[in-house]
Amino acid sequence: MIQPSILYGFFLACVLFLFWVVPRKRARLWVLVISSLIFYTTLQAQYVPLMLVLVGLNFVLGKALAAPLDWRIPNEAWDYAQADWQRRRTRLLTLGIALNGLLLLGFKYLLPLLSLLGLEKLDLGRLGLSGLGLENLAVEPTAVWLMPWGLSFFTFECIAYLVDIYRGSPASDRLLDFAAYKLFFPKLISGPITRFHSFAGQFKGLSAPPVSQNVEGLWLIACGAVKKLLIADYIGLLVNSSADSLPRAGSGDIWLFAFAYGLQLYLDFSGYVDVARGSALLMGFNLPQNFNFPYFSTSIADFWRRWHITLGDWLRNYLYFPLGGSRRGLARTCINLMVIMLVAGVWHGDRWGFIVWGAIHGLALIIHRLSVALSAKSKLLEAFWQSLPGTLLGWGLTQLIVFFSWIFFRLPNLNDASLAMRHLFGHAADIQFAQKVYYESFGLTRPQISLLLLGVVALMGLAYAVQRGLKMQLSWPIKMLLLPLCFFLAWVLAPAEAAPYIYFDF
Repeated sequence: MIQPSILYGFFLACVLFLFWVVPRKRARLWVLVISSLIFYTTLQAQYVPLMLVLVGLNFVLGKALAAPLDWRIPNEAWDYAQADWQRRRTRLLTLGIALNGLLLLGFKYLLPLLSLLGLEKLDLGRLGLSGLGLENLAVEPTAVWLMPWGLSFFTFECIAYLVDIYRGSPASDRLLDFAAYKLFFPKLISGPITRFHSFAGQFKGLSAPPVSQNVEGLWLIACGAVKKLLIADYIGLLVNSSADSLPRAGSGDIWLFAFAYGLQLYLDFSGYVDVARGSALLMGFNLPQNFNFPYFSTSIADFWRRWHITLGDWLRNYLYFPLGGSRRGLARTCINLMVIMLVAGVWHGDRWGFIVWGAIHGLALIIHRLSVALSAKSKLLEAFWQSLPGTLLGWGLTQLIVFFSWIFFRLPNLNDASLAMRHLFGHAADIQFAQKVYYESFGLTRPQISLLLLGVVALMGLAYAVQRGLKMQLSWPIKMLLLPLCFFLAWVLAPAEAAPYIYFDF
């Protein structure tokens, strides 16, 4: 069951009916938990027990972390007992982070490790099972070690929960509350990353949303469906065709490929988040925003405040600040920036291309930080970056870095990425590339496809100007009138087979 789809719409309608028809809040929590388990069962039923074990384990660790120090301890032993209590909490936190982190790394990196050791197949006869008649039986690791969808976001939320409790936030008192938060199906697969205390606080004051909020939720779902089905999936056809014919591509084709993939990734992922936020809003929950027009950022730091916002917040709060942030001098700040971006690259996948992508963004953030430090000492330089030419130059450089780095993100195999790098400038395309990728697939020329993509950017720019510049929003009655048109177009004009969300792989 993939959103957006007719099946998901029917499932969501049933959940909403049950959620609001039951009178007690505790019963509503059970509706959330059971419906979320049904949702995940339709995707990867074999991993439902794992998710339940993780929920129980992190709940128990959270309770143990929040256990207070016994106030009946005599005064003369108080300092010793407090130090021992803090050491125990530190060990519990380390254990929780290690269990969640190692589980995630195990699923992400076991297959590459087996390949490195020459164990592309698990030969059961070589594993000491020869006496069972299994000498000739070999199992593909991918058949038994498929990455559970949502595990990355799931474990990041668990780590954040444990760290927040260690820092003084209260632990969940009831397993049902924590399970409803962790398994909440709109955000379960690809976020946005949500903190427990924010979610639980909303549930305490939950009431039936007004008509305007219901319309806003449906509007978000409609926008997500349009982004995904009408734009991102069609751009994905171009991106996939270009990647499959990469050796025949010319320099212009590779730049168009990078540009198209950047748009596809943004529209695909933000479309998912729109559907997730809209679904949650219909149940009275406000999930955090995950994108804020990132391709209109004028610096790489501003880009990371607008792109995958909840991941950026997680990296800052649970990695960058504990490493010292920007409090220990400029050199240490630069090192910390590179570390968190390399971690972001490792989190995205097990290929070297993701590491290179993270390193590019880390280097760009370091250069930006050095530029800020120089501007603080030069009024002339500071005035330039605040002027219109400086703003335009900052925007252009930022987008050049971002879209260039997407090449390594889409081609994480360094052999493919290096081929694209060698052909990035001054390389003529094979005549068959345009015939196969542009004419046969779309019946258009490369300039025509480029204009269509620029049209998508223009629409994004118009929305940005209206919302951020003019501070205007469509009223809910207008959105309600547009809803049937959006859903109808998404249903009729969508590709014959919808592609899975890109971030499901992460």
